[in-house]
Amino acid sequence: MSASFPWTSGTAASRLETTLERAAGETAAEAVFLKLLGDRARRQAAKASEAGGPLAGALISVKALFDVNGETTTSATRVLAGDPPAERDAPAIARLDAAGGVFVGLTNMSEFAYSGLGLNPHHGTPRNPAYPGCAPGGSTSGGAVSVALGLCDIAIGSDTGGSLRIPAAFTGITGFKPTQSSVPMAGGRPLSDSLDSFGPMAKSVAECELAWQVMADRATTPATPAAARLIIPTNFGFTEMDDAVAEGFRAAVERLRDTGLEVAEREIAAMPLHDSVPPWHMTSVESRAHYEPHFQASAEQFDPRVHARMGRAEEISAVEYRQTLNRRQEFIAAFREELGEDMLLLPTTPKLPPRIEDLAGDDAFNRLNLLALRNPSLANVADACAIALPYRHADKTLSAMLVAAGGRDAELLACAKCVEAELQMQKNDGRH
Repeated sequence: MSASFPWTSGTAASRLETTLERAAGETAAEAVFLKLLGDRARRQAAKASEAGGPLAGALISVKALFDVNGETTTSATRVLAGDPPAERDAPAIARLDAAGGVFVGLTNMSEFAYSGLGLNPHHGTPRNPAYPGCAPGGSTSGGAVSVALGLCDIAIGSDTGGSLRIPAAFTGITGFKPTQSSVPMAGGRPLSDSLDSFGPMAKSVAECELAWQVMADRATTPATPAAARLIIPTNFGFTEMDDAVAEGFRAAVERLRDTGLEVAEREIAAMPLHDSVPPWHMTSVESRAHYEPHFQASAEQFDPRVHARMGRAEEISAVEYRQTLNRRQEFIAAFREELGEDMLLLPTTPKLPPRIEDLAGDDAFNRLNLLALRNPSLANVADACAIALPYRHADKTLSAMLVAAGGRDAELLACAKCVEAELQMQKNDGRH
């Protein structure tokens, strides 16, 4: 295993025991895991030291919407808690197991993955280690915190409108949303068949790349860093920004330009098409299609905010839903053609993580949830791939996002390595 990774097959067992002890005993780790998988993880750690594999010894957390053999797939809900246990791992999870991964536990999440902020009224909300007292970001909240705390090397999650990238941005790690078709969707509880993607979070691009390659059943060959032309869209993503986010992004762009990366600014002509595709049409209708019996019979067991968002399916007709899908296909084609080999560069979210106490009212929650989702959801609507990259500016943890056309995952990761290196240099050379 490359020395650039923090895990080895030989240290898997000892690192696992330390993590299990911390996860069960540290206040900072409260509400991160719905269940620790100690017995299976110990077997995996022992196997990793013998059989090897590209992920041999890597400690991995698994979002609670993936099938894991012998465990009930709850999506952090109450209404699915009585379902029978899964009889096999989801295909993407089975590939991680075969590659030597060690599954520490099932992580907490927003119920049904239906929120960008990461709160869960049933199981508690994971504590944000980067911004104490603030939302951890969702829906893959527990996964992000498991990596940010150093409990796990890699977190496996889903991304419907930013659910790998928002929590990565809020907690200061890297989150990669692959092209939907690159990772099998079987064995994962859906929110939106149109928009869901499965992928990893970690502390570096290289770690995300390796996990994705395994999940996608690709050769585990690291991409050589390669720059691409970066486009800052002047007609999307920069309104209602916190000053710290705006200032930090300007500093990051200056750094990238100073080091020779080509960064241009221009309008994206396809954005009016994007604006005609409301993502909630897909999430509300498609989630209802999957969970309608529970929606009708067990409303009192739902997070009320999730139940309300599912209820919006009744606001649109079947014809309107189909028209939304048609317009989305037009946007996907136009976006892909316009972007070509270029990549978008913009803040992952326009806001810093909100304080949990400020989310008590539904109006504030809904407004800040939509703002958190706004920038990252572009990649889901466009059937694109995207990555959130952390950096520091003026003592704040911030995040920049790269977006590439669908199918260009390898090229995106190669470019992300270049950008990551420069953003890390910005942190290390003291520029503010």
